[in-house]
Amino acid sequence: MMTLQIDNATPEEKELLVSLLNKADLLTEDLPEGLSNFLLAKEGDELVGVAGLELFGSVGLLRSVAVSPAHQGQGIAGQMVEHLLANADKQKLQAIYLITTTADRYFDRYGFTAVDRQQVPEAIQQTRQFSGLCPSSAVVMKRNLKHQTA
Repeated sequence: MMTLQIDNATPEEKELLVSLLNKADLLTEDLPEGLSNFLLAKEGDELVGVAGLELFGSVGLLRSVAVSPAHQGQGIAGQMVEHLLANADKQKLQAIYLITTTADRYFDRYGFTAVDRQQVPEAIQQTRQFSGLCPSSAVVMKRNLKHQTA
């Protein structure tokens, strides 16, 4: 069994990341420059998973969570999500949002709950994911972090 390594993505790895996201039918044309809060999961030299967090002030958008079909069901996405949530806590974010058309049940287990689209902060409403790339049937979910403002 290969060991799974989860590391921060580098700009040079963008093509790898894009090819995995394309296979998963996830958006790639709006990926942030530099991929600074994106994680790659690898077994040996093979990219098996990706997950990212885009920061908008005190909130984040969890996005681009994908695992290659041959490696699904092994908890890889979960490890990456946990990692990103821990990072978000360290960066003192107040809440993380995500937009999904298929995985809302999956994210329940990480404490995300569906929210009304109107309640989403403007910074996230202005992302391409929110405003046009994801259909209006998509579910918007939110998870509060420890650093709530009263």
